[in-house]
Amino acid sequence: MAARPRAGRGAARRGGTVSHVIATRQCSRSSCSRPAAATLTYVYADSTVVVGQLSAAAEPHSYDLCAHHADRLTAPRGWDVVHIQSEFVEPPPSDDDLEALARAVREAGRPRPTPAFTPPAPVASEPRRGHLRVISNDA
Repeated sequence: MAARPRAGRGAARRGGTVSHVIATRQCSRSSCSRPAAATLTYVYADSTVVVGQLSAAAEPHSYDLCAHHADRLTAPRGWDVVHIQSEFVEPPPSDDDLEALARAVREAGRPRPTPAFTPPAPVASEPRRGHLRVISNDA
């Protein structure tokens, strides 16, 4: 099982904000990090599970599955499974995904502007300069 790519510990110290980049939609099954290759939809009125090609955009009432899980899907007892596509192949990264990844890498590698100099706070042993003054008892 492949782990998700993560930025090293040094990236946070250099001011980077990208913790990890996911280039494609992931399988909806828990603990599966494979890229999605199919979309699963339930048709409750017909007691049917429809598994087809990956939808263009993520839908709120559908689930993305990797090729492994799409091929091995089982439905509840009494339900029918309809496979619209016979073979599910994990899609290669699209040009938009590659451009987004390149922009994220460029942004993370761009030097951050240095903040303006702020004087350090006075140490407790130094006299405080401000509107309050120390008055001695000699006066």
